[in-house]
Amino acid sequence: MLVYVLNKHGQPLMPCKPQKARKLLQQEKAKVVQRTPFTIQLQYGSSGYKQPISLGVDAGTKHIGLSATTEGQVLFEGEVKLRTDIQELLATRRSLRSARRSRKTRYRQPRFLNRKKNKGWLAPSVQNKVDMHTKMIAKVHKLLPITHVTIEVAQFDIQKIKNPAISGDLYQKGDQLGFWNVREYVFFRDKHVCQHCKGKTKDKILNVHHIESRKTGGDGPDNLLTLCETCHNKIHQEGKEHLFTRKSASFRDASQMTVMRWFIHRQVKELYPHVKLTYGFQTKNTRIHHGLEKSHAVDARCISGNPLATAFNNTYLFKQVRKNNRQLHKMTIAKGGYRKANKAERFVKGFQLFDKVLFEGIECIVFGRRKTGYFDLRTIDGVNIHKSASFKKLRVVEKASTLLVQII
Repeated sequence: MLVYVLNKHGQPLMPCKPQKARKLLQQEKAKVVQRTPFTIQLQYGSSGYKQPISLGVDAGTKHIGLSATTEGQVLFEGEVKLRTDIQELLATRRSLRSARRSRKTRYRQPRFLNRKKNKGWLAPSVQNKVDMHTKMIAKVHKLLPITHVTIEVAQFDIQKIKNPAISGDLYQKGDQLGFWNVREYVFFRDKHVCQHCKGKTKDKILNVHHIESRKTGGDGPDNLLTLCETCHNKIHQEGKEHLFTRKSASFRDASQMTVMRWFIHRQVKELYPHVKLTYGFQTKNTRIHHGLEKSHAVDARCISGNPLATAFNNTYLFKQVRKNNRQLHKMTIAKGGYRKANKAERFVKGFQLFDKVLFEGIECIVFGRRKTGYFDLRTIDGVNIHKSASFKKLRVVEKASTLLVQII
């Protein structure tokens, strides 16, 4: 791997080999400013020789691919795993607040009309992903003197995905045309028959069942199913929700990417004017033409304009995690009618959640802790190192952060 170099004033220079960095550190001409990616800062003035460096960004809703290249060499390459739990956490918070409000306060008139969303507002789950793209691009700019940035964006025609033959005014004549609401359409689609017992229970009361949880699957027709009240109650009481699966995949990621693309471009453009866009079909053509494997990092290398640049065997894997858990109590009420605390102390035996530690020569992350001092250790890509390691065998190598990183 290369060692990234900053000048005396903190501006990025061209990276160097580990041998040269070792000599500079031994001679006290440089100091370490970051461990992963390993970065040093010079203690003396330098000429600041730089080469043109192009950064390719493979934008996405779950993963981001990054690759900074010159004409002949890959200088930085990695993949970022984004958070996908924000929508579910907000839905959980909403249900808890609603339940608490009904328990603690008298009825009051709704006050939603005094809330106004600013222009350019995005849902928190989408805004977080847009901000993360900008943050990662800025992070690479702090390591390398980037001269060009190319971002791959995508626009999805969801109606065309559902029906390839659609055209003209058919876009305005959807499946629910002529129905009052989604509930009426779902009953009509299922012919007013329970899809579990097929009418054997003789129950004439029909309900609309969510195949996936409403807070994760939504209220779209693809996530709804007609069940009689008898079957509906039985399925929820016996925990048999797994009996039903969606016939078609959710289009949430496609919808989010269509919305995100211009927001990402505008935010990055404000910071770095040397930004341009490209599209997926161009990246795919470049990758196939040069016979490269499919991955987010390789796609980013193709986007950068130097698909044949010499790459290293190891790349960086980043994972975004939540900064703090504000939920005070568990949702499930324990015996005796009280709620257990949901959050442990910040430090347990001197360690906090998401600290990078060294355990028996292996670098791993603290993903779980017990007050007794035994921790759950894993790597960023999910490999279990030890489910109950004693704190006495651990040594902190990097403090906790919302952006975990390891070399893979």
